[in-house]
Amino acid sequence: MSDPPIAIGSRLARFQGILTLGLRPNFGDYPPAHQALIRRAHTIYFPTNAYAAQFAAMGKRIFPSLESHLYESDKIKQTALLNVFGLAHPRTRVFWGRQCREIIDYFTFPFVAKTPRGSAKGRGVFLIRDQAELDRYLANNHPAYIQEWLEIDRDIRVVVIGFEPVCSYWRVAPDGGWITNVARGGRVVFGGVPGSAVELAVEAARLANFDDVGVDVVMRGGEPMILEFNFKYGTAGPRQAGIDLRAVLAAKILDGCL
Repeated sequence: MSDPPIAIGSRLARFQGILTLGLRPNFGDYPPAHQALIRRAHTIYFPTNAYAAQFAAMGKRIFPSLESHLYESDKIKQTALLNVFGLAHPRTRVFWGRQCREIIDYFTFPFVAKTPRGSAKGRGVFLIRDQAELDRYLANNHPAYIQEWLEIDRDIRVVVIGFEPVCSYWRVAPDGGWITNVARGGRVVFGGVPGSAVELAVEAARLANFDDVGVDVVMRGGEPMILEFNFKYGTAGPRQAGIDLRAVLAAKILDGCL
């Protein structure tokens, strides 16, 4: 009898066909039988940041990809990647140390400032309208991640799994607001998503080898631009359309598609 698909992280723990071993901080804490399963496995699912690099070094295929783990929650790396690939992206610049004095040489108020690492769900995003707000942002954020202000009230989330678009939808900011994240009160609207936005999201995922990602896209002048990649994307939006993304993932794994 062949071994079942094995996972480390708990994302698919409710699906019986996938054996979730759980995260143990020391590899030696896994029972010998589980260590043997890991060593035999061709693919290890959801290895977590604790083991992604180690399993990849063993020659294991991991899902999500090693690149997904390397770029997770790091806007600086993501922006550099988008620039290297030449993919459309809002004008963005990172300022280090004394370079922060030059921010207003490159950007005029208002502009957007973000916590460059570790922020998610709309947290760590600031609209900077004057020098006082910029000073408050700089007091707590090093380096400074500055992005042009786009006067829009919505963006698009495209979930790409195995380099295929699984679902896409608009995220609309609350009345009077500008942050579109569902976790911050954004409203989900299905339908009318431009095909060019979905195509750009899939192209970017393929170029970067991001095989399980939520790609945020904004439309400006009828053309799509990528805002950022989310590797721990929310599931509340797709649920409103009756899509269980974890079930989609499990089905693809059990069918041998991932």
